[in-house]
Amino acid sequence: MSSLPALVDTHAHLDDPRLKSRLDEVLRHCIQAGVTQVIAVATTAEDSQSVLAIAEGRPGVFASVGIHPNNAAEAAPGDWDVIKTLASDPRVVALGETGLDRHWDRTPFDLQQDYFARHLELAHEFDRPVIIHSRDCHADIVGQLRRLGRPIRGVLHSFTGSWDEAREILDLGLHLSFAGMLTFANKSLDPLRTAAAQVPIDRLLVETDSPYLSPHPFRGQTNEPARVAQTAARLAEIRGMLVTDLAAATTRNARQLFGLPDVSLH
Repeated sequence: MSSLPALVDTHAHLDDPRLKSRLDEVLRHCIQAGVTQVIAVATTAEDSQSVLAIAEGRPGVFASVGIHPNNAAEAAPGDWDVIKTLASDPRVVALGETGLDRHWDRTPFDLQQDYFARHLELAHEFDRPVIIHSRDCHADIVGQLRRLGRPIRGVLHSFTGSWDEAREILDLGLHLSFAGMLTFANKSLDPLRTAAAQVPIDRLLVETDSPYLSPHPFRGQTNEPARVAQTAARLAEIRGMLVTDLAAATTRNARQLFGLPDVSLH
């Protein structure tokens, strides 16, 4: 994988203890795999401060700040003010992880919708893209974004849906990002691979969602950003492309969407 052109892992939870406790090693593995930039994504106000601190000390790492829908019910008074303050920092390249989730019953759905709307407005105010989480609520996500009534810059991360669902997201102007599930052998994921084959090349991103969703042949292990190379290779195979071309395209897309400067991990 070291011969790949520069790859960007557009979604990694570097503040998770499984990664943060050995962060220098994790980032060294990135460099060895051709991964030169990583977006560290937060899920709480505390995490947001943590990922920003990580980004400030490491060239090639950037931060996304926000409150995950499953964490919104736990947000303390003042947490949203923290997010608003951090949003203006130059190392913050996105707002999120935000969105909606009907799989887990951790936050009342109306509160999830409220926090999603807050992120969308803040992203508009600071001209930042949004990183959107969607689990078992595709129609809810599409509906809320359509009601917004204006274009949205951002990405639906770790996409797991069908081509019909992908088209609805693309029609809203968003990018789609693919993670390790694309590499799993399960026949139930064939519709996902069908969608991945058809997404326009200029709207395509790759990610790990580490420490989750480790790709084959590391399935079940703690994931890390270097393994975005395995997902990129599988995505290239699905699309009938050279992996070098796929990597170059997804990196170009990530740098354009998130406004990433030409600074690499080292």
